[in-house]
Amino acid sequence: MIIGAGIVGASVAYQLAKRNQDVIVIERHPAASREVTEKSFAWIHTTHWVAPEYWHLYDAACEEYHAIQQELPELQIHWHGALTWGNPTLREQLRFQKLNREQLEALEPNLEEYPDEAMFASEEGAVDPIGLTELLLSKAREYGAKVQFGTNVTQLQQEDSCLVGIHTSKGFLESDVVVVAAGTGVPELCDPLGYPVPITPSPSILIRMKTANRLIRTLISNAKFEARQLTDHTLLAAEDYIDESEENGPEAVGKRAFETLRRSLKGGKQLKLESIKVGMRPMPEDGYPIVGFHDHIKGLYLTVMHSAITLAPLIARLAASEIIDREARSELDPCRLSRFKNHLRDDPAVSRG
Repeated sequence: MIIGAGIVGASVAYQLAKRNQDVIVIERHPAASREVTEKSFAWIHTTHWVAPEYWHLYDAACEEYHAIQQELPELQIHWHGALTWGNPTLREQLRFQKLNREQLEALEPNLEEYPDEAMFASEEGAVDPIGLTELLLSKAREYGAKVQFGTNVTQLQQEDSCLVGIHTSKGFLESDVVVVAAGTGVPELCDPLGYPVPITPSPSILIRMKTANRLIRTLISNAKFEARQLTDHTLLAAEDYIDESEENGPEAVGKRAFETLRRSLKGGKQLKLESIKVGMRPMPEDGYPIVGFHDHIKGLYLTVMHSAITLAPLIARLAASEIIDREARSELDPCRLSRFKNHLRDDPAVSRG
């Protein structure tokens, strides 16, 4: 049983179903809506700084996407690389291609201004997050998985220390393993069991614009804007959420980003603002994935992470291996819930155990 049909749940469903597991995916939203996935900038993002114990996951993320592309030739990934400058958060040990102004003008001819040099990560890419998610669910169905949209999970049913199923708006469903891939909904489901999962919603803003033709070739991230082409006629920009004030609320931030792109791109005046949306990313307390079987509740498997677009295919394959083979994958050791001291309930017997 997989709770959540976003990119994480869809990836896990695909990996389990293709290994002949009996899979049911439960999603509270209608088929056309994924609360977080549809509002993702969807950057396969491997070169920003992360703690060293997680480097191996990010280093393997692009390779995993290439492997899935071999399995699913219809999967479209924009392997156009990421171009950045003025960014202090890059992982220094990685070798970027350093480009001078002349090379930048050849790579991105539609910028109004150019830095003297920039860093180019040629291996990075981006996807259509909804297209990818729907493809994975479709393939999971071909392998026999069932997907129930518009079904709300109200409670995880525990007997002694075992999870035996889930209560939903359409009745009780029995399961030997429940994979919780519900994003920001994970604490609401898991905390009543007595073991808090330290996740908070982290809002981000996605701005979608219409354009008559392709203005950006790569993915560009700098101090002024972060933007990429989703299609020849759709441009996406991402911005940090500030607050809900009139001056710094999502609408104001989104319109400022739109105006910045109109000024920063040759042909930018043709841009037309289509939408400004806020997505609530599930952010673990330390910013890194929480993945694995629960230490104290048999049958409960957690899969929640930021950078879900980047990490979901890789982590889903490793998670499927753990669920089916019942052998821990060392690659996921840094991702365990046990690293958080506050995940135990206030019960001396549990604490001693």
